[in-house]
Amino acid sequence: MAITPHTAEVARLYQTEFVRSARAVGVLWAVCTLCFAIIEVVVLVQPSWVGTRELHYQSGTPPPTSGTLGLFEVCLESDWPVPECRGSLRTLTPLPSFQSPAVLVCMSLTMVWASVGCLCLFRFCNAATVYKICAWLQLTAGFCLALACVLFPDSWDCAEMRALCGEAVGSFSPGNCSVHWAFVLAMLGVLDAAILATLAFVLGNRQDALLPADAKDVTGLLLAA
Repeated sequence: MAITPHTAEVARLYQTEFVRSARAVGVLWAVCTLCFAIIEVVVLVQPSWVGTRELHYQSGTPPPTSGTLGLFEVCLESDWPVPECRGSLRTLTPLPSFQSPAVLVCMSLTMVWASVGCLCLFRFCNAATVYKICAWLQLTAGFCLALACVLFPDSWDCAEMRALCGEAVGSFSPGNCSVHWAFVLAMLGVLDAAILATLAFVLGNRQDALLPADAKDVTGLLLAA
């Protein structure tokens, strides 16, 4: 198959513009992946998944307990500037009632940071393969995080929640408490993981389209020769 100068020029221009566009989107995807990994760390360690509501109480009666709760710690407000926290964040030992959500968030965090580590493979492996590996890792991370977001409210019927939120707590019923920003951030992380995984699959599949059909035929003939 003969290669005309016009075909070669079109292939060169097409490849240049396409590669620039793909690289720009790929850099944006990589930055968002790193940000998602940092968000996962914040979600894991912050004791702000659930917090007490602002309640009115009669004069002369002791005020209700005020504080927040996470996967590893329960923090109660005190006269000191820093809340008094109970738990084992330093040893990463989750509260007994929230072991399953904590393990799932840790698995999700591991998958996300593994996808961040895979970014180094772009210098040594095919870009399409790396994108697809990262996509599956991010998809698994999102699934684990989504499952943690479901199991966490299902575990509210426990001693830690009763001590903080009153006896009215139950499964999916926070009693005198409400969800706080860390839990909301975890739910947004599920959406973020789905978007990043979809984008990685798209980028991976489009790597084979970096050349027009004529150039692909020429490449195939050269490889066959």
